[in-house]
Amino acid sequence: MRVWDIHPKHLCRKHLLAEHRELHGLWNILTKYRGKGGYSRHPETLRWVGKTKALYMRHEALVNEFARRDYKHHTPLDKKPAKGKQTQEIFINTIREQEILLGNKTCECLLHW
Repeated sequence: MRVWDIHPKHLCRKHLLAEHRELHGLWNILTKYRGKGGYSRHPETLRWVGKTKALYMRHEALVNEFARRDYKHHTPLDKKPAKGKQTQEIFINTIREQEILLGNKTCECLLHW
């Protein structure tokens, strides 16, 4: 499970779509299941506790990138549960470490740098 912190324009199609899918799963854990279930104690989940507004904003950034690439988006989030801080300040990996992680993958992310 990963929600990147770098700008979505740097993600290849595979990573952009995967993050969107993961974000929806994380959103459900935080807003519908209220921290119950298999991934509720995962480090990626824990860093978003109390920051559903920031997670909502990340989703909107992904959706904007979808539109820029002419991808269709059919899964909006309900804004009502978006509470807390608007930005994420806790990182599992720094932005630079995330860039290195993506740079080491054999995908098209490198084409977007």
